[in-house]
Amino acid sequence: MILFRLIFLACLMSAPALACKTITYQEIPFTICEVEKGQRILLSLWDEEGAVIGHFSRLEMVLEEEIVFAMNGGMYHPDRRPVGLYIEEDQKVQNLITSAGPGNFGLLPNGVFCIQEGRADVIESLRYAEETLPCRYATQSGPMLVIDGALHPRFLPDSTSRNIRNGVGTSQDGQRVVFAISEEPVTFHEFGRLFQHQLGLSQALYLDGRVSRLYVPDLDRNDFGPAMGPIISVVTD
Repeated sequence: MILFRLIFLACLMSAPALACKTITYQEIPFTICEVEKGQRILLSLWDEEGAVIGHFSRLEMVLEEEIVFAMNGGMYHPDRRPVGLYIEEDQKVQNLITSAGPGNFGLLPNGVFCIQEGRADVIESLRYAEETLPCRYATQSGPMLVIDGALHPRFLPDSTSRNIRNGVGTSQDGQRVVFAISEEPVTFHEFGRLFQHQLGLSQALYLDGRVSRLYVPDLDRNDFGPAMGPIISVVTD
């Protein structure tokens, strides 16, 4: 019996930690996925033939690396082209948009999720335009959820607009990156507070709602739906 317990404990200690877990914040369930050391963040839109990837199952076929988890990665037009700035493997596909506009994307300030060598950052779009960061991958979306530790000024605590939502937050030094998706409809204020208060991240960006989806092989999770535009994936080196 003692030997069995020792073997069982050794297996637990050697088993890799899951990248994603479900937490409850203010009585709302969220699944959060944190990027760990030895993992890389990618953005994917088209395959080598120029066809939209669109689905997690196709992403598995296109990428050669092992996928830890994946998530829809920003807003897109009906033909799946990104709405705002999009950079994939140093190639700019779409330019930055800094003007206000309709819908959530145009609810300024919006922002850019920028993946550089050795770090990743959520940065407000006007600041990005001034600094011109060397992003290997980047996707623009909106609105910002958290800006320098403060919630977006347009978020209302008593809002009745609820949706399934997903987003990404980063620490000030660009070393901590956390993705989140709500498991039930939430307001922007509730979603922003998750990143600001529960996760303690100084910058966070809304990626989308309604089409929000998550893929986590270790959890046997593969959210289905219509074809997506950009897809963010986290892979092992």
